Amino acid sequence: MALHLIKLCVGADSIDDLREWVAERSLRAIAAGLEPHSVHTTRMAPKRMEELLDGGSLYWVIKGQVQARQKLLDIETFTDGEGISRCRLMLGPEVIETAVQPKRPFQGWRYYTEDDVPRDLTSLGAGILEMPADLRRELTDLGLL
Repeated sequence: MALHLIKLCVGADSIDDLREWVAERSLRAIAAGLEPHSVHTTRMAPKRMEELLDGGSLYWVIKGQVQARQKLLDIETFTDGEGISRCRLMLGPEVIETAVQPKRPFQGWRYYTEDDVPRDLTSLGAGILEMPADLRRELTDLGLL
């Protein structure tokens, strides 16, 4: 069973903001002759890397709700120019929308088990992605999605 991470998406007001950031990073990587992925740097490195890289994703909390995920491609530890240990989360270029799930604020990242993650919107049936985000959120709040 895959293990996942969950993290607050600081600075993004919507999934579209996150997608723009990811697209910009992917284009930079392609221009540098690298694979089209984005990188998120954190202070602490997960200890359960092997489980995370066995099909795990990074789930993003935007405006107090889990709304999207990106596939974890690789995890690298390094020491920055100031001698501080850091971790790079290499993320796939696709931002996958999930069913909205409320999440209280927290610092850093947390492990997220397969039992806890929201389903991808595409798994909820045809037409869900075409619905306006506000309508999806309201239906989720009512327990209908």
